[in-house]
Amino acid sequence: MPPRVLLLATKDTMAYARRPPGVATGAELLAAVPADLLAAEVTVEDVSSEPSWDITPATMFALARRVRAALADDGYDGVVLTHGLDTLEETAYLIDLVVGEAADRGRIVLTGATRYRDELSADGPRNLASALTAAADPALAGAGVLVCLDDELHAARRVSMVDATGIAAVTSAPYPPVGRVVGGRVESLAAPPQRPPRAVGEPESDVALIKTYPGIDPVLLTAAVDAGARGVVLEGTGAGNVPASLLVTISDLTEWDIPVVVASRCRTRPVDLAEQSLGGEIAAKVGAIGARGLAPGKARCALMVALGHIGGVRVARDWFARL
Repeated sequence: MPPRVLLLATKDTMAYARRPPGVATGAELLAAVPADLLAAEVTVEDVSSEPSWDITPATMFALARRVRAALADDGYDGVVLTHGLDTLEETAYLIDLVVGEAADRGRIVLTGATRYRDELSADGPRNLASALTAAADPALAGAGVLVCLDDELHAARRVSMVDATGIAAVTSAPYPPVGRVVGGRVESLAAPPQRPPRAVGEPESDVALIKTYPGIDPVLLTAAVDAGARGVVLEGTGAGNVPASLLVTISDLTEWDIPVVVASRCRTRPVDLAEQSLGGEIAAKVGAIGARGLAPGKARCALMVALGHIGGVRVARDWFARL
């Protein structure tokens, strides 16, 4: 009996046509995949979503819950979610954080496209075919959430979008992809990262992400908290440095039980903030929490999930230490 795979189709670039304008349903996307390339019995479900560049945390949480239910409650062997590339890496990682034990029951693959479906050499059909192949492959059970583009399979924790125009739009560098789809099957290339700790409670949507820069005014941090932010992620520089002008405010927010997580605009090692650099060590001393190598957007997702637990700074610090 072939594996059962659920295709969750959002309406983004893969589904768009411009001449004449139109948006394909999930069934129409699936129809573009040759039947002999389908290694699974595929059920299609169209799901409501904003364009990925305008997606809300509420929609991201809803997609994560549907993916989890498909594996844990509905008995599917795999799930493929089509998604716009702008925020695909954040949605993929958020699902990875909250799907829990359901990831051990089946495969979860997100895919998308950089070209509209009526463009010359549209990449959507091939990306979808490869994603469905991966979702049907029992060898990927327990690998966590994967992103499939250009036949490559990337772990949600490691993937980042680096090209908004080419079909090889994402990378896991400096890590290799987890695998690739070749000749209708999955070829393993590297072990996936360890699974994240178990999430508890509903994620907190109100987390601010603030990019630091020379001369930044610390009032930006307090203004975000005054507006309702339950936590703050700072996008630092280098190995996790933030301007000294923010240190007093970081200390104040920590005392108010508002977690402040420091990520970096650069790739960094998955270690404690105090081990990254002198600037990171100073920030850690006043209460900042290190993102452990996560990109800023993913660090925000992780803090949203951490704040779903009962607790503030202490719980968030423990959560990130186990990522």
